[in-house]
Amino acid sequence: MMTTLSEPQTVPTRFANRRVAAVVYSHFPSDPRPRRAAEALVRNGARVEVICLKERDDEPQHEVFNGVDVTRVPLKHRRGGKLAYLARYAGFILLAGMILAYRSIRSRFHLVHVHNMPDALVFSALVPKLLGAKVILDLHDPMPELFMTIFGFGAKGRAVRLLKMLEKWSLGFADAVVTTNEAFRKLFTGRSCAPEKITTVMNSPDEEIFSLSEVSKVARREDSTPFVIMYHGSLVERHGLELAVKALAKLGDIVPNAELRIFGNRTPYLEQVLDLARSAGLSDAIHYLGPKDLSQIAMAIRNCDIGIIPNQKNTFTELNMPTRIFEFLSQGKLVIAPRTMGILDYFTPKDLLFFELGDADDLAAKIAYAFRNPDEMVKLVERGQEVYRLHRWSVEQVRFVDLVDKVLRSSARGITVHA
Repeated sequence: MMTTLSEPQTVPTRFANRRVAAVVYSHFPSDPRPRRAAEALVRNGARVEVICLKERDDEPQHEVFNGVDVTRVPLKHRRGGKLAYLARYAGFILLAGMILAYRSIRSRFHLVHVHNMPDALVFSALVPKLLGAKVILDLHDPMPELFMTIFGFGAKGRAVRLLKMLEKWSLGFADAVVTTNEAFRKLFTGRSCAPEKITTVMNSPDEEIFSLSEVSKVARREDSTPFVIMYHGSLVERHGLELAVKALAKLGDIVPNAELRIFGNRTPYLEQVLDLARSAGLSDAIHYLGPKDLSQIAMAIRNCDIGIIPNQKNTFTELNMPTRIFEFLSQGKLVIAPRTMGILDYFTPKDLLFFELGDADDLAAKIAYAFRNPDEMVKLVERGQEVYRLHRWSVEQVRFVDLVDKVLRSSARGITVHA
């Protein structure tokens, strides 16, 4: 659990006396992207307040974390049906909007940075915008494609048409838009957003935690030492953990003592996967190790042999560029990832070991190939690290901070910040 509450001394720079609010329907500081963005603004002299969910009863409603003022709304993020999503989203939009309105009347904001989902959360910034604040909408994911994947909505159905309409309205309300990869940017500009309004800022790992490490050779072990395959992330169907279990079952004696280590919050889907593992006689080869913070994840990566991104084939995963790829590469580890549009925008087969999206047989074949060809894998990871270096957070945050600077320079004059 994170306990750092000290407020760093910041030297007023380009954002001195600028007041920023960030709104996110998730937990802070454990959600990495909002945390990195908020801390980048604090380091540049801004006063930043984050409005987020309160996930645990023992969390304070207000605190200061690394110079960021945190206000937690007493709602919890829970997966559920369509109506449950709608009710929780509506409740959070209302409460966040009320908090922003009250804060704005007392002391106006210069900028509100809103993170989706949902897209309509951007309208919580209505009162600050009316009072002169600029609004940046940060699109982590495309909501229509994600809900098509989660709930099985048809691409031409009424629900998806409504989500696309809300997306267009939300992007129109914002003064600037940020998204996480090129495939998403192309999608949004193709249907909802002028190209000049949207900027790609990748969701790169925190370099203080995932510091760049030398490449580790995939070890061909002949003794009883485990050959560790690692999965971490959300344990939901679209991320395809069952593919990893099926691939492990196919390895047999090809990869001696292979074991799969799983990290993430327990979900009903995980229970289904563990039942599948038991029925396949793989209980001893699969280890669920629970949720870990980012520092623990970095350590777990250093202790594995191969990382995997075993996504199922669907509309969303075709476009997504998982941050986990960069996390494995930063620690010098081979990662096997699906061959998708979102990933191929950045990597070629010379930089990354690909398997065919949703294909457990091909995933098993690629694990076996990596095991048999450790020297070739070292060269592959080295080239993959070169791609990662181009998109480290130290590079991406410059793009984000420059965008904020550009947006603030276009804001109305005369807004003052009161102590």
